[in-house]
Amino acid sequence: MLQNFAAVNMDDVSGLTALDLRPTGGDDIVQQLNTAARRPRWGWIAAITAFILGAALLPWGFIIWAVAVPGCWWLFLRDALQKNVVLLYDLEDAPAVWFDRFTTAWGTAAASDRLWRTVESGHVQTTYQHKTNAGVEAIVRRVPAMARIQQPKRLATNVDIPTLRAGKDALYFLPDRLLVCSGKHYSDVAYRQLSVRRSVTRFVEQPGQVPKDTQLIDQTWQYVNVKGGPDRRFKNNPVLPVVQYGQLELTTSQGLAWSVQSSRATAFDDSAALLLNAPA
Repeated sequence: MLQNFAAVNMDDVSGLTALDLRPTGGDDIVQQLNTAARRPRWGWIAAITAFILGAALLPWGFIIWAVAVPGCWWLFLRDALQKNVVLLYDLEDAPAVWFDRFTTAWGTAAASDRLWRTVESGHVQTTYQHKTNAGVEAIVRRVPAMARIQQPKRLATNVDIPTLRAGKDALYFLPDRLLVCSGKHYSDVAYRQLSVRRSVTRFVEQPGQVPKDTQLIDQTWQYVNVKGGPDRRFKNNPVLPVVQYGQLELTTSQGLAWSVQSSRATAFDDSAALLLNAPA
């Protein structure tokens, strides 16, 4: 694969967002999160209004600001309570052991130098495309991703949650389900419905962009001939490093689709194995 998509038709492979995924958790947590996300931030609205009004009525505006401060502070505290959903876990026995092991394994993924999510992919179909795209069979477009262990946005829990984020989209690996977030919209997926696939892939990287924890396995050229050597007709034909990346694919029959690459080939080994054996 190569991160270059010149003259190749690309297809969206990012799957459905949380807005389109039907929740499968069987309770109202997702509904509570979506309701909390839609609530306006009255504290900011009041603060901005008071500032504008006070500025327009100076010097009397100082009195308006003094009166508005405690009211705005109270609204900020109220917003913080209403825009968060509390979910407490009492983990015991096998579920507790599984989640503790998964959280530890996720730390290995978080330690990768670089992570990416693949959002578009296209197959090389013609000889010309093959020769001008380093001889690869598929082209992808990726966006940076991050793996963390943290508290989910708008969800207050008593445990830290393994998190995978790419742009405005995020996956939160809760003890009992996978929480899917797209902007201000939430859905969830039961672990029993999640398909997990881990693999190692060859990737043609750009010069000077090889992460420090990546294994360099070969090299190629931007323009190649039919036998795989450099095409001598191009004077500017840079040498491209071929590296080995890890890949984690999380999908469901409903349309969730996350394909994540890690600069460290083994980054997702343990966490993928644990997801395949998540408690029902």
